[in-house]
Amino acid sequence: MTVDVAIVGSGHNALVAAAYLARAGMSVHVVERDTVIGGAVSTVERFSGHFIDRGSSAHLMIRHTGIIDELDLGAHGLSYVDCDPWAIAPAPAATPAPAIVFHRDLDATCASIAAACGARDADAYRRFVRVWGPRSERVMRAFAAAPTPGHLVRSFWGLANRKTADELSRQFLSSGNALLDEYFTDERLKAALAWFGAQSGPPMSEPGTAPMVGFAALMHTLPPGRAIGGSGALTQALAGRIRADGGLITTGDAVESITRTGSTWEVRTAGSTIRARRVVAGCHILTTLDLLERGGFDPDALSRWRKQIHVGPGIGMVVRLATSALPTYPSVPQTLSATGLQLLVNDRRQLEAAHGAASASELPPTPAVLGMSFTALDPSTAPPGQHQLTLWAQWHPFELSNGRSWADVGAEAADCIVAEAERFAPGLTESITHRYVQTPTALSDEMGLIGGNVMHVEMSLANMFMWRPTPELARYRVAGAPGLYLTGASTHPGGGVHGASGRSAARTILADRRNPFRGRR
Repeated sequence: MTVDVAIVGSGHNALVAAAYLARAGMSVHVVERDTVIGGAVSTVERFSGHFIDRGSSAHLMIRHTGIIDELDLGAHGLSYVDCDPWAIAPAPAATPAPAIVFHRDLDATCASIAAACGARDADAYRRFVRVWGPRSERVMRAFAAAPTPGHLVRSFWGLANRKTADELSRQFLSSGNALLDEYFTDERLKAALAWFGAQSGPPMSEPGTAPMVGFAALMHTLPPGRAIGGSGALTQALAGRIRADGGLITTGDAVESITRTGSTWEVRTAGSTIRARRVVAGCHILTTLDLLERGGFDPDALSRWRKQIHVGPGIGMVVRLATSALPTYPSVPQTLSATGLQLLVNDRRQLEAAHGAASASELPPTPAVLGMSFTALDPSTAPPGQHQLTLWAQWHPFELSNGRSWADVGAEAADCIVAEAERFAPGLTESITHRYVQTPTALSDEMGLIGGNVMHVEMSLANMFMWRPTPELARYRVAGAPGLYLTGASTHPGGGVHGASGRSAARTILADRRNPFRGRR
């Protein structure tokens, strides 16, 4: 039997593509090497009664895409609760200063900024949201379809006129730090927004990172959401949607090669061979190239593409904690602090030092920490009376200097991350009942995140839009391989929980099916 589409991997973008294709009446077979679907958007029982996310925890972008409603994922068990406040930036416990609290409500946010940073910065933040809210909506529009010149022009058309076009382009291409310096004076506010923007991977000193900071303005339209039951509730709902439309999902069966055979493809796994008219590779792009190499694909093309793909030195590591209580920040009430992102950085120099150290294969002098304690919003993932705290820290290199391994330094690095969180939330350490550490090596081994990069490929300007992951592999097709498509964080618009890559890949396939000559490259 030959299926219409074989899909390699079950990350959320792969499942989104499968869901759209199955809904369009195509026969779809998803094959996953892991026994758990979802890749980095999955939740497992790490400790007794504690269901812990393996990757993402807060879903910022997918709720802005329309995908949840288009696929009616609510009918398959998916529900969200708003993170409101969506972020806090507390002062260290030893520093008597009020926290900056980012509410969904702009007025409440500005009141908090005025109390912590002064009226001038509060007014500047209101202006920042007024300017960058519409700009960020256009960025999301640009993310929503294939990165063709026409689509990108239409996405931003009308945002500027002749008088303002130069200023607009200058700010879009500037660094996040430069943008922050234009608007604000208080370093704590700048550091909080820089740390929020840096969740995309690059430091805010890099050109083209201003829109990553500007995305904060969109959180006042719709804040990050926490999926009830954990991050994996999204991929479980997608699986339900696929199966309801006749799709098949196989787990625990690793793909070993992808081979073109005449007019069809063969996807060979450890246990079977799937014949398909089309293949969607939803795994890391370097994994896809390895599978093609084993299938006899053009070695010169593979070599050229590998040299053009920039994974980078690694982004970070995670410490997952089970605790007896939520973290307590003296500068902010617990009712406000536990619902969103806890931005535990007060000075951008800490971010720059951490990134510089990682570039030299060293551990950060002081880890930059982001805390998330979503059992405050959804207690169903922990036993009664218990909680969880995720501590994400950047930047931690995949390869360490002087021949060290993560097996040697992982526990010590985790201790440093917890100690930094303790500096803001005294008593945290005493509340810990269980700990699970995801070093860059562990992220790579467990979820196929090569180099420990949760974004697959660097999110710097040269690796975005029609250059992601390379020009010949952009727009969800592989040059010289008709019927082979790509999706996932390796493709436009990159990492993060958005699903736009999966939807765009599905739309590309459906368009190519209507016009077989359209997709030839």
